[in-house]
Amino acid sequence: MSALESASREELLTLIAVLQEQNTQAKAQVAALEEQNAALAAEVDRLNGRVAELERRASRNSGNSSLPPSSDRFERPTKPAKPASGRKRGRQPGAPGSSLRLVENPDEIVDHRPKACGGCARRLATKAPSLGFVRRQVVDIPPTSATVTEHRLHTVRCRCGVTTTAALPENVADAAACYGPNLRALAVYLLVFQHVPVERTALLIKDLTGAEVSTGWVVSMLAKAAELAEDSVNLIKALLILGHLLHADETTTKVGGVRRWLHVAATEKLTFLGLASRSKAGADSLGVLPAFRGTLVHDSLSLYNGYTDARHQLCGAHLIRELTAAEQDHLGQGWPAQIRWALSELNKQAITARQMGWATIPPERSTLYLKAFHQGVAVGLSLHPRVPGRKQSPARNLLERLRDRSADVLRFCDDPLHGVFTNNCAERAVRPAKTQLKISGTHQSEAGAAHWLKVRSYLDSARKHGLGAFEAIRRAFIGEVWMPPIALT
Repeated sequence: MSALESASREELLTLIAVLQEQNTQAKAQVAALEEQNAALAAEVDRLNGRVAELERRASRNSGNSSLPPSSDRFERPTKPAKPASGRKRGRQPGAPGSSLRLVENPDEIVDHRPKACGGCARRLATKAPSLGFVRRQVVDIPPTSATVTEHRLHTVRCRCGVTTTAALPENVADAAACYGPNLRALAVYLLVFQHVPVERTALLIKDLTGAEVSTGWVVSMLAKAAELAEDSVNLIKALLILGHLLHADETTTKVGGVRRWLHVAATEKLTFLGLASRSKAGADSLGVLPAFRGTLVHDSLSLYNGYTDARHQLCGAHLIRELTAAEQDHLGQGWPAQIRWALSELNKQAITARQMGWATIPPERSTLYLKAFHQGVAVGLSLHPRVPGRKQSPARNLLERLRDRSADVLRFCDDPLHGVFTNNCAERAVRPAKTQLKISGTHQSEAGAAHWLKVRSYLDSARKHGLGAFEAIRRAFIGEVWMPPIALT
């Protein structure tokens, strides 16, 4: 007889109860493990998403985002990189060279005659006729030294008995001693155009000219230059408002160690820079965008959408970079390359129309690319449907912008004679501010930053009209401040 058969009924019931209790505990443990497994799976999904986002951010550079080229990380390529254009590196055939050439009228001629015969070693006559010569020219600068000019204001008595003192020249300060306009212009030129810090500017002037200027004097010259350029900058702002095309951009800078927003409004001939908050109210305070009624070229920052009186052109270069990033993030999907190709080809057709003087792009030159653009957007939207909630993927946001603002994306095609595809004009204008920040560091005060930006606006605009930066500053200090031509309107 088995042990089970010999066990009493009570013992069997006790065993069943124990087994049931163990089964209940096992089910509870399984449920806890399943709950823990679900939590771990959710955490893995979150971490995978985070890793994907970090990898996406790490892969961003100046070619697939709005990051500046200076932020790119340079790594040794596995194979020699080939230029995208297929051209060899270096100067291209037919391009003008920059090597030194002999000039026909040198400032000084020094004749060198042999003193002795190279054969018999006899001394040669000083006035022996020359049989010819070889020309060798040296281009150099003379040693520079500050010169002191004393102005004596004489007093003369007239026969009528009245004494008259000569008037002080316009460019001479009413002080016992002062620095002249060339030295003042050099200080401002080094500060604003060459991005040299204040202390190094004073040291450079001392080493170069011998004038021992102070750092306080250097700073005061920046404020003086900004004051002298005031009328020119005000006219620049007025002409920007009256124009038919305006580029706008923004970036960050530092004032007193605190991050501030720098806004720019520019054309191919004019530049205006100013500090303001990163909001529509801040941009309005600069006094350019609220009154502008032409075509405003900008990136996709939402603050620009508030200027409803202007027509809008979204920067094609930004869109190209976003499409490149989307292509890298979604391998195997062809819509980013198709839209990018369509935009690039439309830009080529717009350039051709501009060169030919056409008011519009002929339909036979644009229809194919316009269809490719809209079809690419439709395909992309089908592959990236909206998800619940406000936050969408970068690809979905880009596609919805291309769909909903297609008129602003393609506006450069509507008026090729005046439209532009990119906002590079404004991006070039803000780049010196970043250079200044890297070389000289933060501006120490709000007033100093405002002076620097005002002088930079004046210099950039003057240079766009063919005037050198140093000469533009010097003209301001001698009372001949450069003014933009009114004909630009």
